[in-house]
Amino acid sequence: MADKDSSNAYWAANVRIIVISLAIWFVCSFGLGIILRPALSGISVGGADLGFWFAQNGSIYVFLILIFAYAAIMNRLDRQHGVEE
Repeated sequence: MADKDSSNAYWAANVRIIVISLAIWFVCSFGLGIILRPALSGISVGGADLGFWFAQNGSIYVFLILIFAYAAIMNRLDRQHGVEE
């Protein structure tokens, strides 16, 4: 029974990490790049307004950061639950 509880805890943590990552990506790509773009138009980053920057570059950078953060967090979670490679 302890093995099943450990397995359930592992997958619950995994799903929680995925949901948080998707929420962060959604906020950065859709929220900041599309919905809040007019509000961010007065802030300049590298010669372009911040809303345009998030729509063109920022969401991609956030996605790349999320990939590496997910890998690091999952490696730590795998070690905690004894399922590392």
